[in-house]
Amino acid sequence: MPQPRIAPLAAALCWALSATAVAADRERDDPSQWALCKPNALFDFHRSDLPGEGDRENSAAELSAMRFDVLDQASYTLQGDVQIRRADQFIGAERLRYDTQAQTYEAEGAVHYQDRGLLVGAERARGELESDRSTLQEVRYQLLDARGNGHAEQAVVEGETSKLSQVSYTTCDPGATGWQLRAARVDLDQAEGIGTARHATLRLGSVPILYLPYASFPIDERRRTGFLFPSIGSSQDSGIDIAAPYYINLAPNYDLTLTPRLMGRRGAMLGAEFRYLSPTQRGELSGTWLPDDDQTGDDRGSIGLQHFGALGSHWNVQANLNHVSDDRYFEDFGDSLTAASTSLLESTVGVHGRGQYWNASVSAQSWEITDPFLPDGFEPFRRLPRLTFGYERPLHDSVVAGVRSEAVAFDHEERAGAQRYDFYPYVAFPFERAAGYVRPEFGFRHTAYQLDRDYDANFATRSPSRDTPIASLDAGLFFERNASLFGKRMLQTLEPRLYYLRVPYEAQDDLPIFDTQELTFSFEQLFRPNRFTGADRQTDANQATVALTTRLLEEASGRERLSASLGQIRYFSPQRVQLPGQAITDLDGSALVADLDLTLSDQWRVGISQQWDPDQELSDLSALRAQYRWNPRGVLNLAYRFRREQNGALADQVALEQVDASFAAPISERWRLIGRWNYSLLDSSTLESVAGFEWESCCVAWRVLGRRYVRNREGEMNNGIYIELELKGLASLGRKSGELLERAILGYTR
Repeated sequence: MPQPRIAPLAAALCWALSATAVAADRERDDPSQWALCKPNALFDFHRSDLPGEGDRENSAAELSAMRFDVLDQASYTLQGDVQIRRADQFIGAERLRYDTQAQTYEAEGAVHYQDRGLLVGAERARGELESDRSTLQEVRYQLLDARGNGHAEQAVVEGETSKLSQVSYTTCDPGATGWQLRAARVDLDQAEGIGTARHATLRLGSVPILYLPYASFPIDERRRTGFLFPSIGSSQDSGIDIAAPYYINLAPNYDLTLTPRLMGRRGAMLGAEFRYLSPTQRGELSGTWLPDDDQTGDDRGSIGLQHFGALGSHWNVQANLNHVSDDRYFEDFGDSLTAASTSLLESTVGVHGRGQYWNASVSAQSWEITDPFLPDGFEPFRRLPRLTFGYERPLHDSVVAGVRSEAVAFDHEERAGAQRYDFYPYVAFPFERAAGYVRPEFGFRHTAYQLDRDYDANFATRSPSRDTPIASLDAGLFFERNASLFGKRMLQTLEPRLYYLRVPYEAQDDLPIFDTQELTFSFEQLFRPNRFTGADRQTDANQATVALTTRLLEEASGRERLSASLGQIRYFSPQRVQLPGQAITDLDGSALVADLDLTLSDQWRVGISQQWDPDQELSDLSALRAQYRWNPRGVLNLAYRFRREQNGALADQVALEQVDASFAAPISERWRLIGRWNYSLLDSSTLESVAGFEWESCCVAWRVLGRRYVRNREGEMNNGIYIELELKGLASLGRKSGELLERAILGYTR
C-alpha cells in the first residue's frame, strides 16, 4: 500500500520549507515570544484525536474507507473518507488507487498527512514505488513541534533528493503575512544536508526587502558556510556602522566567523572569531583589525583568547588572554559605560587542580593600561608565576586542620620586583547544631620576601618577613517563630552573630606593597580576618563584630519575603597596620552597616544598603533600589547611589552620587515604551540616556532606540541610533539592541 511513501514525502517537504529558518537562526524558540499569536492557529484538517507518540516501526497500519474495490488483485481502489493510521501517523484522502503491477499510487481529494510534528495537506499525490519517486500538488504544510507554515505549488521527492517549486515559509499564523520567505525553486539533498534556493525573496507584508538570486543553506543540524544576517546602526563618533558576518564551517568541531565592518567615519574593520571544541578542550580566539583609522590615522585592533582544557580528573588549564592596540580602544569601539570606564585589561593563564581535600594552581597574570589618563608604569605588578596550594581535612567530628599557601614572583617593566611566600596553617574546632554554631579557629601566618637589588636603598634587608598568629571565634544562633505578612503565614527567623578577631600587632612598614589594597567596606567584611587584599599587609586586630539578621519566609513556598541585617565592629585597640601614607585609626567602632531586601509582593521589591559613621555622624554609603513589575513585560526600576571616600588624601569627600531610572512600559498589547536615565549628581551631568519604543505582532517586532552616553574619560558624549527588525523564528535585521536593553534595564525581557 502507498502509505510508506506519503509519510517520508511529507517529512522531506517540511524539512525543505523550514530549512531557511533553521539555517538563519539556530537558537531555540522562546515560547513567550509567541504570546500574541492565536492560541489554536492550526489548519482546519488538523486532528486532535491522534496519539502524541508511538512505535512506528513495530505498529501495523490500519486502513479504512467507505468503499474498497479490488480488481484481480492487481488494482486496489479506496473511496470515501480513506484513512491510514500507524502509531502517531495519519494519512487521509477522498480517493486512493494502488496498482500492484506498476507499483504506482494516486491519492486525490483533501489529501493530508499528520504526525506528532508535521501537518501536510495537498490536492493530489502520486508516486512510483519502483523509482522511489513521489509528487504532491498544491501543498500546505505546518510544523507542530515548532512554529512554521507555508505553501508549495509542487513537491517532488526522488530518493533523498527533493525539488519544490513556488515555495513559501513563515512563522506567522496561517493566513497572516507579517513576513514571508518565498523562492521560485528549492532543491534539497538530504544525504548531504544541503538545500539550494533560486530567486528567493524575503517579504515584510507584501513588500520585498531582500532578494537572493541563489542561496545555499543547511536542512539539518550540520553547519554550512555562508553569510549571517547583517547588523546596521549609526553613532555620532563612528557614523554609519554596518557589519556582515560570514560563517565558515571548517570541521565538525571548529569553525570561523569573519565579520567585515564598515564605519563611515573610521573606515573598514575586519573581525574574526575562531571556535574549537573537543572532548577535553574548548575555546575561542577572536580579534579585530582596523588599518589606518580615519579619525586617528593609526592601525587599531584587539585580540583575545579564552580557553578551558581538562587535564585528567583533577586538573584543568584555563586561559584568558587579551590585548588592545591603544588605551582608547574601548572608548572608541566599546558600546557601554562599562567598556568606556575600563582602566586595566587583565590576562591570565594557569593550571588548576582540585581534589577531595586539596586545591592547587600554577598561573601567570599581567595587565595592560586602557585608560589614557593613567601614566605608563601605573599597571599592577605582573605575577610570573603564582603558585597556590590549599589543604583542609577533618581530623575528627569537631577538629579540622588545613593550610593556605602562596608563592608568587612579581615583575614590572618600571619597578623592581620580588618573590613573596605566604604560608598559613590553621586548626579549627567547629561545633554545629540546628540551633546554632561555634567555630573557633587558630592559625599562624608567615610571609617572607626576596627583594631585587633595587630595593637595597629603601629596605634594611632584602629578605624581610612577618610572623603573625591569628585567632578568631565565630558564633551564631537561630531562632524561629510563626508570623504573618500581607495575610500570609510566615516563618520569622532571628539570627544573632558574634565574631571575635585577635591579631597581635606586628610592624610591617618594612614590607613592600605589590598587590595589596584596603577592601571596600561592606556587611561581609564584618567577618573577615583581614581588611586588606593580598599578603603584603595583615591587619592587627582586637575587635568584636556584633550582627543581627532577621528573615521572613513564606511557610507554603519557602520564598524569602524579607531579609534585614545590621552589624558593627567594636574596636578594643587602635588599628596600627596601615598602607603607606595612611594614619593610624583609633575608633570605638566601625560604621554601622545595614542591609534590607524586601519583597512586598510579586510586583514590588525594595532594597536598601546604608553605612553610617557614628564618629563623624555622616553616611559613608547609601543605596536605594526599587523595582515594580506589572504583567510579564512591564518593569520600572529606581535607584540612588552615594559613596564617600574613606582613605587617602581625598578622605571624607564624596566619590559618587547618582540616580538611575529605567523602565519598559507596555501601553497596549503591541506597543511598549523603553527608557533609561543615569545621572551624576556629583558632576551635574547625564551619564547615559536611552529612549525608544517596541512594537510587535505575532511574528514581527520593531525596536527603535536613541542613545546618548559618555564615551571617554573627558566626558565627551556620543549619540547612537538602534533600529532593529526582528522576524521571529528567523533572524534580526539591523543593530541588535537586546544586550544593551538587558544591561540598561534590570528585569527587561523581550
